[in-house]
Amino acid sequence: MTPPPHVDREYPRPGPTPTATRARVRAARRPAPCTPEGAGARALLLRLCSLFLQYPDSEITAARPVLGSHVEGLPPSPAAEQLAAFTAWFTAEETQALERHYVEMFDLRRKSSLHLTYYLHGDTRRRGMALLTLNQRYRAAGWDADSGELPDHLPVVLEFAALTGPGGGEAPLRQHRRGLELIQHALTDADSPYRHVLAALLTLLPPPTEADRAAVSRLAAEGPPNEEVGLDPYGTYEDGEFAPPGTFVPPMAAPPTRVPPADPTLTRVEGNR
Repeated sequence: MTPPPHVDREYPRPGPTPTATRARVRAARRPAPCTPEGAGARALLLRLCSLFLQYPDSEITAARPVLGSHVEGLPPSPAAEQLAAFTAWFTAEETQALERHYVEMFDLRRKSSLHLTYYLHGDTRRRGMALLTLNQRYRAAGWDADSGELPDHLPVVLEFAALTGPGGGEAPLRQHRRGLELIQHALTDADSPYRHVLAALLTLLPPPTEADRAAVSRLAAEGPPNEEVGLDPYGTYEDGEFAPPGTFVPPMAAPPTRVPPADPTLTRVEGNR
């Protein structure tokens, strides 16, 4: 039975305190508990995303039928639908076309680089500390990536999450959610099929807040933080574009050494010591 209107006027319900509100937000952003079956499916999804986001070398392309069968066997979910859309393209495309597309999307475009700490810290010294923290997290969990990639490379982060679980294992993904959103937006703008892999990944994370959406818009417009200390670590491309993180840029040549004119009084003659 609906209470009469005067009840609310006489006994107004107290609004939530800021502390209670923050607690609910934190609880909403924590991963929900998984059953063993759900944890296994989630780990498989993360591992598939990790493999799909690696460079499509001969080993990856040779495994496309196996990867496609794993995607077909996933339980129905929005993530599974996104990966099915990706594999339809991935299995049909020629190998050289896959390689070219991957390089164009992830190696030549700053807004879709797969190095997550770049979006949070940009070209600043804080990025070095963030990379060190990630390495320490991996070692504390007893895991050695040994992939030749930086610890913030998304396929590496995804593999760690798949092996370690949705709690601490997925913490780096939650921390870098805004960077993941930016990558997904950039891939969507480029009409790249890789947008489906990022979309699948984002369905596994807590929903974005208004602050997240505002930060992603700001990041897309302004770019990551920048700290000009000496020479730019990535070099400069055309129209002020910086090389993507992870790109090797040779150091600038040193200026020629200025040699002062010889002083006749100090000229040494060979043999006279």
